[in-house]
Amino acid sequence: MKPLTSYSLSDFDFHLPPELVAQHPAAERSASRLLDGTGALPVDRIFRELPALLQPGDLLVFNDTQVIKARLFGEKPTGGAVEALVERILPGHEVLAHLRASKSPKPGGTLLFANGAFEAEVLGRGGADDALFHLRFPADPLALLQAHGHVPLPPYITHADAAADIERYQTVFAERPGAVAAPTASLHFDAGVLAALRARGVGSARVTLHVGAGTFQPVRSENLDEHKMHSEWFEVREDTVAAIAATRARGGRVVAAGTTTLRALESAALGGTLQAGARETTLFIRPGFEFHVVDRLITNFHLPRSTLLMLVSAFAGHEHVRALYRHAIEARYRFFSYGDAMLLARAAN
Repeated sequence: MKPLTSYSLSDFDFHLPPELVAQHPAAERSASRLLDGTGALPVDRIFRELPALLQPGDLLVFNDTQVIKARLFGEKPTGGAVEALVERILPGHEVLAHLRASKSPKPGGTLLFANGAFEAEVLGRGGADDALFHLRFPADPLALLQAHGHVPLPPYITHADAAADIERYQTVFAERPGAVAAPTASLHFDAGVLAALRARGVGSARVTLHVGAGTFQPVRSENLDEHKMHSEWFEVREDTVAAIAATRARGGRVVAAGTTTLRALESAALGGTLQAGARETTLFIRPGFEFHVVDRLITNFHLPRSTLLMLVSAFAGHEHVRALYRHAIEARYRFFSYGDAMLLARAAN
């Protein structure tokens, strides 16, 4: 086996036929395919079979973040086109946003959005390495985005957002607005699956992690030590910590619905003990990471050379995940945000 410390970017590369990138969700949420990767050999299933794969007394933890209509189209006073992706909402009607424009707007300037529906003031740069633009909106940003924004579909989805995306690029249990990308493994859950899980005796708990656009940030260095991980805000509640402790006490397993849920839980347990609270995380999970909380992971299929592929490889074992991905490609699973899912067991440390 390869030493954990010697993994580099190319170890997480694979060829994906472009037609396997899902452009639209399955007709029904729970009709997506589910690759059961908990054993030595892969088993092809349908997502609605998930309850039978869990045990009474297990705890399923969800991310209850809500995707906001974070993409805005507008123009500069000179008429040049501008596209904004709001990354974070700040106090005082202010936001941090990614901007696309022919020339970067200067502090003190203004931007017109949504065919002149409202004007934003450019305050300067902000965020890590000043990569974002600091803007001030004339009113509550959430209300303006809800009225004039677009669903921030990922860059590999080629169609413009439509009415169907408002519903389907959102989980059925989304509650706390703030994400600019969906916790996609949870898109497969519907009322029927949730009811079947309760009937099975599987408990549930929630965390919040507001997924940022940095989740799509490419890793540019072959040396993974040089990659700077993006920051995301998360909260683990006291009742979730208590539910996990009770699950452990009765011999149950903690199942994370998605990599964002896992990242929140493991970030909150970096000291070895799960701690409630809200804070930022820049945790980069890759092979060699020691997991403290999560025993099972439900996840979609991730991009080549991505930090999310590194996370699942750390969780279930690099060679095992590579074998599962080979099977998924041969069996024509659908990849990425609107694609199919897989169920993984934590590999022995």
